[in-house]
Amino acid sequence: MIDSMAVLPVFLAFAGSAALGPVLIPVLTRLKMDQTERELGVKSHLQKAGTPTMGGIIFLIPVTVVSLIFIWKYPKIGPVLFLMLAFGLIGFLDDYLKVVKKQSDGLLPKQKLALQFAATLVFVLYVRLSGYVDFSLRIPFAHGKMLDIGIFAYPLLFFAVLGTVNGVNFTDGLDGLASSVTAVVACFFAVAALLLGTGTAPVSSAVAGGLMGFLLYNAYRAKVFMGDTGSLALGGYVAGIAYMMNTPLFILIVGLIYLIEVLSVILQVSYFKASHGKRIFKMAPIHHHFELCGWTETKVVTVFTIATALLALIGLMAL
Repeated sequence: MIDSMAVLPVFLAFAGSAALGPVLIPVLTRLKMDQTERELGVKSHLQKAGTPTMGGIIFLIPVTVVSLIFIWKYPKIGPVLFLMLAFGLIGFLDDYLKVVKKQSDGLLPKQKLALQFAATLVFVLYVRLSGYVDFSLRIPFAHGKMLDIGIFAYPLLFFAVLGTVNGVNFTDGLDGLASSVTAVVACFFAVAALLLGTGTAPVSSAVAGGLMGFLLYNAYRAKVFMGDTGSLALGGYVAGIAYMMNTPLFILIVGLIYLIEVLSVILQVSYFKASHGKRIFKMAPIHHHFELCGWTETKVVTVFTIATALLALIGLMAL
C-alpha cells in the first residue's frame, strides 16, 4: 500500500510552485533580477541575458510550507529542511550581491566557503543533539550492512556536504538541467525512505513535486533561472537527506551527474594550469562541452536526466 504521506506532498508542492511562478516571475523581472551571460561562454546562451534569476524561491517556498505541515509526524525532516534553507540563504545572498549590488563575483570564495562550513557545522550539531541518526554509512549492494568509521565520519561529512552542494551548483547551467536531475534524485530518496522506513519521505516528495512545478517555467526556453538560491538549496537537500538516511555513499550512484560536473571543472582547471593553456574539454562544466560538440540544450538535459533515472534504479537495487 502506498503511503499517502509520501504522495500528498508531491501534489501540494507541485501546485504551490505552479501557482507561484506567474506571481513571482513578473516581480523578479520588475526588480531587474536579470541573469548576465558570459560573453566567453556558449554563444547561444547570450540570448538568455535578461532572464530573471533567483527563481529558486518559487519551489523553496512551497517545499518549506509542505515540509512544515508534515514535520510534526516526521521530525527527521527538520535537519534536512534546515540544511536546504541554510544553503538557500547563502545562495540568495550570493545572487543578491551579483544581481542587485552588481558585484560580479558575488560572495568571495572564502566568504562562501566559510558560510557553507558554518551551515554544515550547525547541521552536525543539530543531528547529534537530536539523536535522530548516527553517522554510520549504509554500504551499497551489501544487503543493509552498515559501516562505522568513527571520528573520521565528521571530516567525511563536511567533504560530502560541501562537495554535493557545489556539484549541484555546477550542474545548474542549462535550462531545466539541475531541476530535472534533482527531481529524479528526490524521487529516489522518497522511494528509498519508504523502503527503509526512515520517516523522511515527505520532504523528498515535496522537493520532487516542487521541482516539477518549477520546470513549467524553467524548462527550455526558461522564463526564470533558479540561481544560486535554488542550486545551493538543492545541494543542501541532497546532502541532508542522504545523511538523515545513512546513505551518503549512495550519492556517488544516484548523484553521479553532480560528481562528473565537479570533476570536469577540477580536471579542466588543473590541466589548463599544468599544460600552460591546453584544455581537456571544449568547456567546463561538462554539459557545456557537449553543447559545443553540437548537442542541443534539450538533448543534454534529456540524456543527463535519463542517465540519472537509470542510476536511481541502480541505487534502489543497491539498497
